[in-house]
Amino acid sequence: MRTVPEHLAAIVARLSPLPPVRLPLLEAAGTVLAEDVSSPVDLPPFDNSAMDGYAVCASDLATPPVTLPVATDIPAGDAAAHGIRPGQAARIMTGAPLPPGADTVVPVEWTDGGAHEVRIDRGAPVGNYIRRAGEDVRRGATVLAAGTPLGAAQLGIAASAGRPDLLVRPRPRVTVLSTGDELRPPGVPLEHGQIWDSNSFMLAAAVAEAGGAATRRSFVGDDPAKVRAALDAELEGADAVITTGGVSMGAYDVVKAVLSGGGEVEFEKVAMRPGKPQGFGLLDGRVPIFTLPGNPVSAYVSFQVFVRPALRYLQGLPAEGLPTVTAVCESALTSPEGVQQYLRGVLAFTGGGYRVRPATAQGSHQMAALAAASGLIVVPAEVTELPAGAEVEVLRLPS
Repeated sequence: MRTVPEHLAAIVARLSPLPPVRLPLLEAAGTVLAEDVSSPVDLPPFDNSAMDGYAVCASDLATPPVTLPVATDIPAGDAAAHGIRPGQAARIMTGAPLPPGADTVVPVEWTDGGAHEVRIDRGAPVGNYIRRAGEDVRRGATVLAAGTPLGAAQLGIAASAGRPDLLVRPRPRVTVLSTGDELRPPGVPLEHGQIWDSNSFMLAAAVAEAGGAATRRSFVGDDPAKVRAALDAELEGADAVITTGGVSMGAYDVVKAVLSGGGEVEFEKVAMRPGKPQGFGLLDGRVPIFTLPGNPVSAYVSFQVFVRPALRYLQGLPAEGLPTVTAVCESALTSPEGVQQYLRGVLAFTGGGYRVRPATAQGSHQMAALAAASGLIVVPAEVTELPAGAEVEVLRLPS
């Protein structure tokens, strides 16, 4: 039986990061940069005003208040070469270029706001409220390094550096399929023995939280031919496939039956709870497939422990899972020897540290406790008992 780290390492060893593509800036949001980005100009590219006010010579303000004639107006974006002489002022807007001859900016709040002449009530030093050319970024400097996840701020600096598009590793396209004759779509009346399909919705949402682009396919039943056809249909449009259900030891575990014969997928028992039955392989030798258990909590924990790191790796990032914190556990815990256990809990930050309260319901089918959880308490395989007050590692769940 594999350990959790061994199974994750076996998965990553068979993956390759997605090839880079060039995308327009907004389409690059949520992807990972595959090139260094440098600025072709100083940022800002010219000295400019940080305030609405008046550009003047600081020496003219030695004995305030002073009244100066307003020689010109300079709005933001003005390309004309407006200059002033000592004894003059220029009314200037935020972001407008500093006129030649001026060496300081007085905010309008320090003046009477005059349009033809202005009374200035306070002095100001040289450089007051002036943004100097290059004070943010020097020409040629790298503003974003390859491997940077691209969010709003990163797209902002790329645009500031004049880039209309970027070379990125795209969001992995992931198809999610549930299997089982007992499944029905939410909203459809149930007959005896039937349940609504929850796993495909849950896992598709988890894919999006992990930075992927999810497509949820309608569930497929326990007919091997239909399962095979559904999988083959996804090969051209997916960078990865997730199935849930049909991977254990039962007579109707159809995913295992379909995929184990040709050696495409290796089915393993992993020393973890929940989530012991796992499978991973490459469809058609190239498309990663994760075959997760059918119990919903098992499927969710398996996703966070194995699929989430794999999706990061496909984007060229380290194969890391959820962020972790150390917390004081409010209750005593027991765990089977040799099995790494993931227990649902509620995290709270209080008194300068984290505390975690384990859920009372820990069955692999009990979704209500998962929906209320904010963390997964990790009990290592070598630990069988922990007293109340012990420190534990907790995986922080996406909010």
